[in-house]
Amino acid sequence: MKKSSYVALVMGTVSGVMFALGMCMALVKEWEALRQGVIVGGIGLILGLLTLLVWRRMEHKEPIRLSGKVLVRVLLGVAAALALGIGLTLCLVQENYILGTVIGLAGIVLLLGFIPLVKGLK
Repeated sequence: MKKSSYVALVMGTVSGVMFALGMCMALVKEWEALRQGVIVGGIGLILGLLTLLVWRRMEHKEPIRLSGKVLVRVLLGVAAALALGIGLTLCLVQENYILGTVIGLAGIVLLLGFIPLVKGLK
């Protein structure tokens, strides 16, 4: 494993765990930690972006150029991940299984459609 891949793996894991923990803190009412959850989740997001920048620098890649195509990909990825997360939350926390399953499956379909959009088909 290359050094850059290992660094990205560790940093990505830490940022993902912090983001997930922050969202749990913010969204689970029994914990009563909305403000702290938003802070921890925000730190996780910032670390995730920092991970991307560090990895690209270590791989000697060009900075990402923002264009309409990149923006559409990012928005689709965010919408797909949110749909999957909302579906899971509806099923697991609010016990609304039918609506949660429908929304979660829509998120999975969007994520599956996201793969050929980014990687392309050969």
